[in-house]
Parts: sequence; structure tokens; C-alpha cells
Amino acid sequence: MNITNESIIGEIVAKDYKAASVFKQYEIDFCCNGNKSLEEVCSHKNIPIEELKTNIQTALAQHGGDSTNYNSWPLDLLADYIEKKHHRYVNEKIPEIITYLDKIMQVHGDSHPELYEINKLFKESAGELSSHMKKEELILFPSIRKMVDAKQKGEIEQFHFGSIQNPIKMMMHEHDNEGERFRKISTLCNQYTPPSDACNTYRVTLSLLKEFEEDLHLHIHLENNILFPKSVELEEQIANN
Repeated sequence: MNITNESIIGEIVAKDYKAASVFKQYEIDFCCNGNKSLEEVCSHKNIPIEELKTNIQTALAQHGGDSTNYNSWPLDLLADYIEKKHHRYVNEKIPEIITYLDKIMQVHGDSHPELYEINKLFKESAGELSSHMKKEELILFPSIRKMVDAKQKGEIEQFHFGSIQNPIKMMMHEHDNEGERFRKISTLCNQYTPPSDACNTYRVTLSLLKEFEEDLHLHIHLENNILFPKSVELEEQIANN
């Protein structure tokens, strides 16, 4: 992959997800803020750009890791995958994590008052994500599937909400909100590092929260950097033809 100072970080990860590990190392948000160039993020975070580019190329050259080429998938297949894998994961993990958070808050809340805020933030996220995913499953994803079908049949697909860009903008705004919420959670618990007096339940809870955030990063990346821009492109192709 040819990586330049102007390369967009979300597009780099879209082409090869192994680059995500490098951006995580430098705490660069490639999912919600994936529309920035390497030059922009390096300038903002005071990172030597050649160092970052070298580390990205090294990561891309390595075997193993998640090298799945999501960028090559048909849009309807990618929408199905996100719904079956990531939406299902969120729905399954939310009640489990809430149970653990309630428990450790009751036991450790006096000595670790940040748990009250973490609990509050996660429950807010749980409610928002559940609503968000329903909108995708009932409105946006079916519309994307209809566009794929229309392209194959040489038809024009019109939606009651106008352009596909309208619901996409709403979903991306909601992604930004969740990204910010989890940045706060991560900061409050010292990047999911258990305190010295943490019991096993406390450690498991932080591990589950970290796993949840990592899955959310891939989830949002697949939508913001691959599914959504390709859907806008598909709509334009259909209109032009």
C-alpha cells in the first residue's frame, strides 16, 4: 500500500485492518474521526510522521491478525455481517456488563467513586446503541440492500427520506457520540487498568468493557469508512445511469 502524508487514516484501515493496531498504539481515532490525513493527526498529536508511516508499513507486512478484506465485500453482505456479528454482540454483552457494573459499584463504589460515572455512561450508551442499531436494521440497511438490488436490475431506487446520505449523516453523528462516551469511560478507569485492590469480578468487568470498546471500534470503522461511503457512491452510480 502506498502511504503518503495525505493518506486518509480511515481509508488506510479500510484497505487493511492490520493498520488499526498502530493507530490504537498512538491513540489515534480511525473510526469516528477516520476522515483525517496522516499529516493532520501527526500535527495534532505531535507524532513524527515518518515514524508513524514506518510503523504502519511494518504492521501491514506482518502475517496474521485481522487481514479480512472487508473493502472488497458486496454492500449487502457487509450490512448483513455487521448486523449478525456486531449488532448481536452488542445486544448480548450489554446486560452482562450492566450486571457486573452494578455489582462492583455496590462493593467498590466508596473507594472508587469513578465507578458511578462509568456505570452511568455505559447505561446511557446501552440505551443509545440499542436505538441506533434498530434504526440501521429497520431503515438504513434495508435501503442499502434495495440499492444493491436496484443496481443489479438497472432500476432507480427512491427513498421517502431522500438521499441515502441523510440517514448516514445521522448514524455518523450518533457514532461520534458513542466514541466520545467511551473515551470518557476509558479515561475514568485508566484505560481499563484494574486498581491494586480490584477483585476478580472488578477485573473481569474492566476486561469486558475493553473488549466491548474494541468491538465498537471495528463496528463503527466498517460503517463509517467502508459501508457508508460506498453506499453514497452506489447511489450516485444509480442516479448517473
